[in-house]
Amino acid sequence: MASEAGPSRLSSLPPLDIPKQSDVVSRPRANSKSKPRSAVDPVLRNALRYTISAREYETLHKYVLSRSRLIRKRVPSVNTVERYMDGESNRRGSISEKDGGKGKGKERAANGSPDRGDTYNARAIRDSLRVFIATGLGMRAYETVMARVKSQKEAAVPQKKQPFYKSSGLRLSLSLSTILLLYRLLFRFLSRLRALLLDPSAAPFRTRNPRTSQTLTSPYAPAVGASLAGLALGIYPSQQLRVTVAIAAIFRALEFGWNLFEDEGLIWGWKARAGGKGLIKRERPWWWGSWMLQPFACGQLLHAALFDKESSPVSFIDFIWKSSTTYLHNAPDNLPAGIKWPDAWEIAENLAQMAKLNWPPFVSPTLFPDQPTLPSSLTAIAPLTAQAHPLITALSCATLHPSDPSCLRTYLTFWVRSFPRMGRFFLLFYSVLMLPRYKMLYNSPLYLLNRLISRVLRMSTFATGAISTAWASICFFQTWLPRTFLPTQRFFLGGFLAGLWAWVERKEGRGVFLYSARTSVDSLWKVGVKRRWWRAMKGGDVWVFALALAITGAVYERDARAIREGNTRKGLSWVRGTGFKDWGLEEDVDVDGEEEEEDGVKEE
Repeated sequence: MASEAGPSRLSSLPPLDIPKQSDVVSRPRANSKSKPRSAVDPVLRNALRYTISAREYETLHKYVLSRSRLIRKRVPSVNTVERYMDGESNRRGSISEKDGGKGKGKERAANGSPDRGDTYNARAIRDSLRVFIATGLGMRAYETVMARVKSQKEAAVPQKKQPFYKSSGLRLSLSLSTILLLYRLLFRFLSRLRALLLDPSAAPFRTRNPRTSQTLTSPYAPAVGASLAGLALGIYPSQQLRVTVAIAAIFRALEFGWNLFEDEGLIWGWKARAGGKGLIKRERPWWWGSWMLQPFACGQLLHAALFDKESSPVSFIDFIWKSSTTYLHNAPDNLPAGIKWPDAWEIAENLAQMAKLNWPPFVSPTLFPDQPTLPSSLTAIAPLTAQAHPLITALSCATLHPSDPSCLRTYLTFWVRSFPRMGRFFLLFYSVLMLPRYKMLYNSPLYLLNRLISRVLRMSTFATGAISTAWASICFFQTWLPRTFLPTQRFFLGGFLAGLWAWVERKEGRGVFLYSARTSVDSLWKVGVKRRWWRAMKGGDVWVFALALAITGAVYERDARAIREGNTRKGLSWVRGTGFKDWGLEEDVDVDGEEEEEDGVKEE
């Protein structure tokens, strides 16, 4: 039995497979070299991706790095940088381009379609870093220049040194870069969320949550949601610059909204076409324009300068004071020692005090030397009224033009003295602004010079007429109106009349009018807070800025052509992360091309 079972078991075993010498894998030694690292270093790849794009590196390598043989050997080549940054994105990019080639470029860019491996997040971080660095350098240069421009008296005042992290320049740079980064990330997230909710597979969610889905699938949802990034403006301390930025942003947003309403016929309405076939949009009235803001702005600013100095733009008012030497006189050379001559702001305060006293009559100290000629609250202007002409009967006239009893002659004298000075100032100002258009000076010099001279003459006329009318109205109202009739409100009326000179520059003075309106709104808000007409909301300027971003984004999404300036449209596209392109113009071209193709098909 045993002898029979043994051979049978041995015969059932498989033959032993002995490997050959060539197939034997030797065990690596302990001190053997490790596998070489991949050529794509993650640290270097991320550093390049968040610093410069492949296209920019190609340009930099072509014009700068390749000039030096030593530098060219040490820096990576263009192909190497493309491999560093692309990775597997080339394959994904080609698939996405094939799938979405028929969509609009604006939507593809908003969804972050890769361009040579340059992802949406990488571009957002890179642009935010550049904004941070550029703003920081700009603020540093501005602070250096302003420190040298300041007088020695102001520079001698000791200032407390602040820590680096509390400096206004750093916080401004951090605020702007954070706004850009958050806006792009929120806009991309909400755009993708909207696309997912519009997909047929999300129909059950839309059915269960109709209001939420309707809100999130709105075409304005990404723009309005991304505007919450504007709250990052609060990183910058609550100073005048933050208020100015918020007011400027909301003014631009309201302007874009107004243009959209005009384009859609919601303001001026529609009228029947000639022949009764269809409707056409009514045109804007020929007299309508931004110049209509100037009377209200001038009236408010003049009233605030006299009654609320701390709520008025001091630098803007100082420019007006310096241009009013005919009404605001400097101290004479033979002024006796010990007598204080009133400055421009003191004269303005005394004019306001006259209005509060219902414009008391003027008693000439020359004719009545033994009688009190001024109330006790107006003694600061005694050096002016002491030399006033005896024929003057109005106290304001004795203060503004004491040596000349004629208000009309003083008004004409102001024009003769101020108009040439205004002309020289605006000639220099607009000449500097036209320096970038030097090619036009070579091609059509007569046209450019004619436009420059006409612009200077109109602007000089507007400025001289507005300032002179504001001063002359004080004397006019005191002469022809009862003393108790609108004693303080007549300053606003005088400023309103002065602002009507904006009609002269109504065609090209839009920037000046909007600047005056923004300054007036800022001043009016401060006056209202001071007089408790309304309460100041903490961080209210930040919310105003966020609202301005929401309105601007919604208008841009509705109709980009409502934003008239092409560079502004490109800037908004860059903020969204869709490239520095004018998508509104490109869409118009695409629509025109499609219409031409359809017409051609119909004709065929």
